[in-house]
Amino acid sequence: MRITGTAEAVEPVSQYLLWDDRMECYRAEGRYYGVIVLTLHRLKAPYQDDARLFETQQFQTTNDFPPRPHQEKALQAWLKAGRRGVVVLPTGSGKTLVARLAITHTQRNTIILVPTIDLLHQWYEQMCEAFGMDVGLLGGGENRLETITISTYDSALIHMERIGNQFGFMVCDECHHLPAANTRMAAVMSIAPFRLGLTATPEREDGAEEDLYALLGPVVHRSEITELEGTFLAPYRLETVPVVLDPDEREAYDTAYAQYRGFAQASGISFSHPNGWTRFIQVCARSREGRAAFAAYRMQKQLARASRAKLRMVWLLLRRHNSEQSILFTDDNATAYTIGETFFLPVITHKTKVSERKKMLDAFRQGKIPSVVTSRVLNEGVDVPEVSVAIIVSGSGSVREHVQRLGRILRPREGKQAVLYELVSEDTAETYTSERRRQHLAYMSKP
Repeated sequence: MRITGTAEAVEPVSQYLLWDDRMECYRAEGRYYGVIVLTLHRLKAPYQDDARLFETQQFQTTNDFPPRPHQEKALQAWLKAGRRGVVVLPTGSGKTLVARLAITHTQRNTIILVPTIDLLHQWYEQMCEAFGMDVGLLGGGENRLETITISTYDSALIHMERIGNQFGFMVCDECHHLPAANTRMAAVMSIAPFRLGLTATPEREDGAEEDLYALLGPVVHRSEITELEGTFLAPYRLETVPVVLDPDEREAYDTAYAQYRGFAQASGISFSHPNGWTRFIQVCARSREGRAAFAAYRMQKQLARASRAKLRMVWLLLRRHNSEQSILFTDDNATAYTIGETFFLPVITHKTKVSERKKMLDAFRQGKIPSVVTSRVLNEGVDVPEVSVAIIVSGSGSVREHVQRLGRILRPREGKQAVLYELVSEDTAETYTSERRRQHLAYMSKP
């Protein structure tokens, strides 16, 4: 884009511009295209637009149901905000319908960014069905652009320098991923003036949600799980299940815990300090005593995550819900594989091949597999309406992770009663971890 005229013509948008001595012109990040054009247009300042390659389209959906009240409120709030902003809706409450409605209101070439291959295919199928047209794909071995294109964040980052001017509307699903150091560049390089972020949990542990709002716009609508439970989400109950370690494992845990904590204290390390864990790793690597302390840390962690008592409780819960589908969540691959081997259950981790993962998830959706064990990779982006039971065998202290895991069982169906079990090893560090991750309205509202 070229701005012509005097220096006064540049002044209204100078905050977005940097002078480039090599090209002898002003340059701006793609994300500022919309505000620059709108400002110059409003001021009737002369400019030449050589950037935009997207066009006005005539998108029409063929089979969408009328939006539910929370979806209509979300759409109207986004439109009122100038078709920029983040919509926060719980998993299972119909975020994709909000996106489809936004596409039909915006009528511009649209790119939809998603974090995983599973979501890439889910969005592809839904967009093809909704609009009755060819939909492009970037990612998973595909490289095809259409007026509506679905892309993973990783593929968008690779191609956005080339295609960033071909789309006027950008939809970011699970947009809390966007502020990451590399991922954010996909939004920075795009000139799309209209932007919609979709997520159930915009808050980030690193506090970078402000970067998210700078890239997409502010939160324009938010609905909580507690508002939609029992109407547009399945009713649910929560059970925290205390697990008492067997005497020998209790003794082993206490010994290992005292060893690694004692080493940390003697080394002047405080785990409450932001760099405490990094310093612990560094110090442990320097001596035989340090390596023994780190081995003790790993032992006490493993005992808390996958003790014999926990495995017995898992078996009890699986028997209790033997007629229902369930997902078992762990914090690490080792625990997931232990459970899978013990109870002959399929396991999905980041090491699972894409083709194998697809087969397992397809069989799970069809009800051929009653239970699946996973370590984090199914926290988001898996649509299995029939699943009604989640068993958190172990997890991190992340509030988002805990809410995402709850969201996996909230997709509604007639007569469904969802239940989430959280197994917590008594008198271990898991007690504190459990308290940290439950700091969300979805958990605090339940007795």
